[in-house]
Amino acid sequence: MTVIKSYYGGTYRDGAEKRFAKTYPATGEVIAEVELATKEMLDEAVAMAHEAQKPWAKRSVQDRGQVLIKCAHALREANDELSRLEVQDVGKVFAEAVSADVPSGPDVLEYMGAAIMTYHGTQHQWPGAIGYTRRIPLGVCAGIGAWNYPVQIALWKSSPALAMGNAFILKPSEMTPLSALKIVEVMEDAGLPKGLLNVMQGDYTMGSAICSHPDIAKVSLTGGVETGKKIMMQSAESLKRVTLELGGKAPLILFDDCDLDKAAATAMEANFYTAGEVCSNATRVFVHRPIADEIISRMKTMTDAMTVGDPMADDVQMGALISEQHLQKVLNYVDQGVAEGAELVTGGERVHPQGFENGYFMRPTILSQCNDDMAVVCEEIFGPVMSVLIFDDEDEAVERANATHFGLGAGLFTRDLTRAHRVADALEAGNVWINTYNLIPPDMPFGGVKQSGFGRESSHYAFEAYSDVRATYIALDDE
Repeated sequence: MTVIKSYYGGTYRDGAEKRFAKTYPATGEVIAEVELATKEMLDEAVAMAHEAQKPWAKRSVQDRGQVLIKCAHALREANDELSRLEVQDVGKVFAEAVSADVPSGPDVLEYMGAAIMTYHGTQHQWPGAIGYTRRIPLGVCAGIGAWNYPVQIALWKSSPALAMGNAFILKPSEMTPLSALKIVEVMEDAGLPKGLLNVMQGDYTMGSAICSHPDIAKVSLTGGVETGKKIMMQSAESLKRVTLELGGKAPLILFDDCDLDKAAATAMEANFYTAGEVCSNATRVFVHRPIADEIISRMKTMTDAMTVGDPMADDVQMGALISEQHLQKVLNYVDQGVAEGAELVTGGERVHPQGFENGYFMRPTILSQCNDDMAVVCEEIFGPVMSVLIFDDEDEAVERANATHFGLGAGLFTRDLTRAHRVADALEAGNVWINTYNLIPPDMPFGGVKQSGFGRESSHYAFEAYSDVRATYIALDDE
C-alpha cells in the first residue's frame, strides 16, 4: 500500500500519528494511506521555511521570476502525469484535467514569474524631500486547499506568495493528497530552492494548527462558508492575514435574444463540469419565459446524451463524485427538490458503470419548475444538479439573481450590448461572464463578495495578499 507523507525542508518526513485512507472515487478502492502530520511537524516545517525564505527574499525580482518561469515550463512537461494524479485524486475525467484544469496551474505560475519582474511601488516628491513605497514579503504563508482542483489551487495560492519572496506551506485536502507532492518535486528539480514550498498532509486539525501558528503570517483558504468562518476565528489570535475563496450559488441569466444553442451548451458546461464540483458553477439557471421550453428541451437532449463512467475513457463526459458520503448528500438534495415541488426533467439517480460498479457516479440532473425558496436553489449542492427558474423581465432576473448570500460568479447570455453591460454591472459577484462562463485567464482576478469570501486569486491583485507596503520618506536638505 502506497503511503503518502508530508514533505518539508526538501525531504519527506515521518512522524505522523495516524493515517487516512485515500480512495479512488471511480472505483471506491483504497489506493493509498495518508500520514497526517502533527503540530510538532508543523513547527519544524515553519522553522525550516523561515530559513529558506530569508535568502529567497533577498534575490532580485528578475531572479525569482526566472526561477518560477522555469518551474512553470517543467510542470507543463509533467502535465500528463499530473493529470493522471488529478484523476486519481478527484475522479474527474482525464480530458478535463489534461486540457484545462491542470495546465491552469502552471499558467498562473508563469504569469506570476513574469509579472513580479515589472511589479513596482510608487515614487513621490515634495520640496526638499522624496519618498517611495515598495512591497515587502510577509515571511511564511500557507494555503489550505479544497479537493476539487488540487493542482490549480496549489499553484494559484503558492505562485504569488513565492514570486513576492515568501516561503509557502500547503495543506491539500486529505482526500486529494497526491498531486501536491509531485508539484514540489518538479519545481525543486527545475531550480526552486528547497524549503520554500512545503506540503503538510492533514485533516481539519492541521488546518486549525496552521491558522493558530504564530509564525505563519497569512493563510489562504478555498473551501465552504462555515469553514471560512472558522478559519477567520482561528486566525484572529495572531492577527493573521486571511484570504477566503468560499462557496457559490451562481446565477446564469438567459435572455430571449441569446444564441439558444450556445446558451444551452454553456449552461450544461457550467453545471456538469467536474461532476458539478466547482464553487463558481452556475447552478441557478434563470431562463426568459419566451424561450424556456426550448432551452429546457435542448438541455435535456444534451444531458441525456452524456456518458458517465471511467474517467480515463475518451468517450466519457462526466466522471465520479469525490466520495460516497458526498454522493449521498447530492442525491438527497435532488429528492428534497422534487418533494418541494420541482420537476425532475432528467437524471437524479445513482449509476453503476460497467467495471466501475462501486464508484461514486450519478446522472447529471436538471430540475425545472423551481422557485427561489427551495433548498436546491438556496444552498450550495456541489454536484451535477441544475435548477431552472423562469423570469419575465430584466429587473426581476437581476433582483432574484442577487437574492443570495453568495457572490462568487454570475453570467448572462444576450446579443444586446447595452443590456450586457447594464446587467453585468448590477450583478453582485466577484466574477461576471457574458456569453461564456467560468473562463479565468491568469491575468484576471478570481474571488467573491458577500459570503463567498474576499481577496483574489490570480492576476497582479494576488500580490497584495502576500505582501506589506513600506513607505520611505527621505529629507534632501540639512535643515
